[in-house]
Amino acid sequence: MPAPWLRSSAGPPPRWPGTSPRSQASTDMPSPRMWSLATPWPTSSVRRWGPTRSRPACPVTSLAVLITAAESDSARSLALVLLLGLNGLRVSEALGADVEDLTTERGHRVLKVKRKGGKTATVPLAPRTAEAVEAYVGDRTTGPLFITASGARWHRSEAWRTLRRLAKVAVPDKDQTLHPHDLRHAFVTLSLDAGASLRDVQDAAGHADPRTTRRYDRARHNLDRHPTYALAGLVV
Repeated sequence: MPAPWLRSSAGPPPRWPGTSPRSQASTDMPSPRMWSLATPWPTSSVRRWGPTRSRPACPVTSLAVLITAAESDSARSLALVLLLGLNGLRVSEALGADVEDLTTERGHRVLKVKRKGGKTATVPLAPRTAEAVEAYVGDRTTGPLFITASGARWHRSEAWRTLRRLAKVAVPDKDQTLHPHDLRHAFVTLSLDAGASLRDVQDAAGHADPRTTRRYDRARHNLDRHPTYALAGLVV
């Protein structure tokens, strides 16, 4: 039976020379080109974060209050919030880590995580983060870094619910909207605000394209940062 978009009042569609009725069925389906012309994809409603748009920034005070709430909640909550907020880890990276991935390298306490594409990254931990993670791990030497009461790996949906519960105490206006990725956004934005270089923040966040990191730079149009001043001070 011919496809409905190819029917006409003139009768069945013509058969290509040398084709059988069975093989003719394959010609009833429109080609990608025909489909694109007949039924355009509804892309006009898709939101995109273009180079000139930036994600809403998380105030440093909100992150600080959320950390305080996590500290009062549990060692697991504090370790998670610090890894997401102060290291910018994706929730999948934090929950996918194992205790064996927590090591020391050149005097730094580090955590090795799996990035997108299967790449391994070595992430240094700030002293407060390292202390929180080690306090949570305790005497465990193997297994998942974040675990449930039964010892299974902590699922991201449970971590999400934990963050929402903390938000009710720390940032009530975000208790229905807070997403684990918001803490990663906060890390990138606030790191740039604190004066970290774009390249260093890009590497820390694991962004393949520097334009992704640049979208979070709220001071990118600040004339005080124009390189002409640095060069003039060097040359003149």
